[in-house]
Amino acid sequence: MAYNRPPAPDDLLVIEEFCDSARFLYGEDSLASVETARAWLHDHGHVQAGCALDSDALAFLVRARETVRDHLEGVAGARTRLNDLSDLLLRPPQWDEQGRAQLPPIGGDPVRAVAAEVLAALALADLAGRGARLKVCRSPECRWVYYDRSPANNSSWCSMDICGARHKMRAYRDRRTFQGDG
Repeated sequence: MAYNRPPAPDDLLVIEEFCDSARFLYGEDSLASVETARAWLHDHGHVQAGCALDSDALAFLVRARETVRDHLEGVAGARTRLNDLSDLLLRPPQWDEQGRAQLPPIGGDPVRAVAAEVLAALALADLAGRGARLKVCRSPECRWVYYDRSPANNSSWCSMDICGARHKMRAYRDRRTFQGDG
């Protein structure tokens, strides 16, 4: 079964795609090895990063991805790690010729630039009050990142057909077992 939510808006898509480079529910992780990470980076337009990738840089990307995911999920300590990454990767805000705020990356390392792009998008989304629409599926074995388009911004699952249905079935079984029916 596939995830069926529409993708995040363009300015948030980079965050969603980076975090969803892992499909934990299906045991898939595009950043599991240098080879698969290179393919993922090339597929997402980061050719220089793919060419420069080594095992240390890969470990850095995975830490960055999980820090962003933890931040979106509200995990304790994630904001400290996010601030540390921001200090390492981003320069202070600057404005382009059209008057749009940007958070430019520090240095020229193409792998770190990928993480910097994600962090900059996340910071700008949070400042604009739009970051809260990015959610992490409540299912601990899934943790898929999705954009919540519900009017009340209260979705819990990446998909009601996948994780929502599994949760409901588990709760049903637990109630039956507790009541002595199972």
